Amino acid sequence: MFKKALIVEDLDSIIQSINETLKSLHITEIQQAKYCDEASLKIKKAQQDNCPFDLLITDLSFKEDFRENKLTNGEELIADVKKFQPNIKTIVFSIEDKSYKIKSLFEDYNINAYVIKGRNSLTELKKAIQEIYISETKIILPEKTTYNLNQKNIIEIEAYEIELLKLLAKGFMINDIAKEFKEKGLEPNGNSSIEKRINKLKNYFKANNNVHLIALSKDLGLI
Repeated sequence: MFKKALIVEDLDSIIQSINETLKSLHITEIQQAKYCDEASLKIKKAQQDNCPFDLLITDLSFKEDFRENKLTNGEELIADVKKFQPNIKTIVFSIEDKSYKIKSLFEDYNINAYVIKGRNSLTELKKAIQEIYISETKIILPEKTTYNLNQKNIIEIEAYEIELLKLLAKGFMINDIAKEFKEKGLEPNGNSSIEKRINKLKNYFKANNNVHLIALSKDLGLI
């Protein structure tokens, strides 16, 4: 079993629950961090001291307070940690259930498991820890989520489309989007090209109009 784990979570009750779950698995050293910057420093120091963490469990969202942080969410933390310890086993333990977000975490950051917080989430977290310890299997729990690892029909959204959807959500018209794209150096930035891209997105998501497209994009966690 894992020997050294770091819990990154800002709610004491959840930290305590995860801690008890890890203890039940006989993980000998368990540490906590309530801030992503603090977590990154702990992982870096442990590696420098030749006693690295072998398991990272992190939430995605953290409430802001008086403390300034370079890393403000779990996604940024994972990206940072993977730069200097790419093989650390990583579990995201979050309430978010958005297919694009989950897909991105597996494909872009190579996480090992995604467990959605809920009624049975501690049992599912325990199962995920046990399974990723013995194999390289990627796990999502519970199994009935908006995204599964075999799902092939999620569009490969590029930065261009994300920016386009964000501007549409802000109420920008095509002329305004074209002007914004030209200022940012994004291409294509012609009115007809932008309109074609919007229609392509609507067709893909089966959206009836721009408002419907924006709603679907938010549901998927794209914007």
